Amino acid sequence: MSILQRLTTSDLPLVKEYGLPGVIGALLLAIVIPILLSSMFSKKVKKRAVQVDVGGEAGLAMRNSRFSSLIQVPWEGATTMAALFEMASKKYTQHRCLGTRKLISSEFIEAADGRKFEKLHLGEYQWNSYAEAFKRACNFASGLIKMGHQLDSRAAIFSDTRAEWIIAAQGCFRQNLTVVTIYASLGEDALVHSLNETQVSTLICDSKQLKKLPAVSSKLHSLKHVIYIEDEPVEADTLNQLKHLTTLSFNAVEELGKTSHADARLPTSTDTAVIMYTSGSTGLPKGVMITHGNMVATIAAVRTIIPNLGTSDVYLAYLPLAHVFELAAESVMLASGVAIGYGSALTMTDASNKIKKGTKGDVSVLKPTLMISVPAILDRIRDAVFKKVAEKGGITKKLFDVAYKRNLGAIEGSWTGSWAPESVPVGQGYGLTETCAGAAFSEWDDTSVGRVGPPLPCCYVKLISWEEGGYRISDSPMPRGEVVIGGHSITKGYFNNEAKTNEVYKVDERGIRWFYTGDIGQFHPDGCVEIIDRKKDIVKLQHGEYVSLGKVESALQTSNYVDNIMVYADPFHSYCVALVVPPHQALEKWAQNSGISYKDIEELCHNDQAIKEVQQSLSKRLYGSSFWSRTS
Repeated sequence: MSILQRLTTSDLPLVKEYGLPGVIGALLLAIVIPILLSSMFSKKVKKRAVQVDVGGEAGLAMRNSRFSSLIQVPWEGATTMAALFEMASKKYTQHRCLGTRKLISSEFIEAADGRKFEKLHLGEYQWNSYAEAFKRACNFASGLIKMGHQLDSRAAIFSDTRAEWIIAAQGCFRQNLTVVTIYASLGEDALVHSLNETQVSTLICDSKQLKKLPAVSSKLHSLKHVIYIEDEPVEADTLNQLKHLTTLSFNAVEELGKTSHADARLPTSTDTAVIMYTSGSTGLPKGVMITHGNMVATIAAVRTIIPNLGTSDVYLAYLPLAHVFELAAESVMLASGVAIGYGSALTMTDASNKIKKGTKGDVSVLKPTLMISVPAILDRIRDAVFKKVAEKGGITKKLFDVAYKRNLGAIEGSWTGSWAPESVPVGQGYGLTETCAGAAFSEWDDTSVGRVGPPLPCCYVKLISWEEGGYRISDSPMPRGEVVIGGHSITKGYFNNEAKTNEVYKVDERGIRWFYTGDIGQFHPDGCVEIIDRKKDIVKLQHGEYVSLGKVESALQTSNYVDNIMVYADPFHSYCVALVVPPHQALEKWAQNSGISYKDIEELCHNDQAIKEVQQSLSKRLYGSSFWSRTS
């Protein structure tokens, strides 16, 4: 008997009440209407960027569709970082500005293997208002001058992210002093190189970084003053080893400025605000010169993307302020009256490594309304979750996989899922130190993933064909090529490195400055940018095939047996090689389950069965994927 016959003779209440035609009609409506609605919305493409005629090398250029010309400032008069912060402090006078958690106590706990871990008992956030923060910056600026800092020399900040970092930077801006930013994680050679190359005379650091100075102080030829933040007790021996320098605490410099006022010496938009040293993937780091005009242009552009950003918002600051992304983000918050609460990756959650049991993490106490992240951190979170689920195995892993795929479908474009009431807006952006973090940013009503949005309103994004790599602006269905950024956010170049500056920075016949990123992108029909490759990642193998090393690394990184990885290839071989660092815990657990004995992790890494297990896991990650295809 057919299904139709069964329904006709059925005693189902619905069939009896509405008849077979009514039931079939209802079913058809339930199926057809969602399909029609989905089709209607999918075909309606909102133009987020429009093609524009620009100068320079031939290519395909886009600008943000919401603005007829590039924007430069967030509001009239805010042409420098000094002017912007002063105006913001008057506008948001009594609103919360910079917040730091009070340290109640700390202790060290010894693990079973003898290692010691610091645990912190942290209290509530203590806040400076906008007026108080501005006053502190003014006092610090005066204190700097009164302690002997020369107006024609530079100051460097060598510290983890904290409120004093912003106070110090804003203080320097009020005296038109260029701030040199240095990653707190930099090694001695890179630190010495950065300070000597820029001839820094005053170094501002936290107590942890202060301990590194005695070992290198004899190599720092221009350094005269050290200002240290007393976030923990400073040993007298450390200060004694630096007695050839003028050393003052951060608080002492502020107090000096309170009693000895120095008139402000305000900058112009073309003055260099920051020399930001990149982490440097190869060799010594390069210093990127960022002007005040670059910074306020990025701030102005980002403020147009985030709706209703204001004094009711709370921002969690934890990424390094020596990174352009965090500095730009905090600057946007300061321009908008947002409360900035400082934390760290090690104290962020109730279960974070440095949080004492029973103490709440930064997020629980601060309750931020927005925060930023970078792919490396999100990758670590994803990998940690996947590896933990994989270790449990069985029904737990199967249930997780089903739930994950269903939710992923909603994120990737399910018409109902992407608008779920519990969803949190997630924006993805793209930028570099050389573009002052500004290039592209997804708009709030764009729920797509894998793209970085349209150009920010402060700049153009241009694609230029790269014939050798097989990427052309004439490609179908989407134009592809090297991503080149031009506009007000493009920085001055690399400090003391004219050759490298001339290689990647160009000024066109219309006076627009362009930066050649080396990234490969494509434009979607709505004008949004997608980053799909990197020129330096693409290597030509012996037989003419091109392989994208970055894509291979990303695929292999998802293996449970990969903690870190480097893939290498050259034109003299027909294959790639991978150097893999396995996570000890995962490999040791596999050995235990497999009944394999070993003396230490080094011996286990040389075990033939262990090598075979890791190789099989890596092979599965590459199965069905294609990382090399173009030939010449």
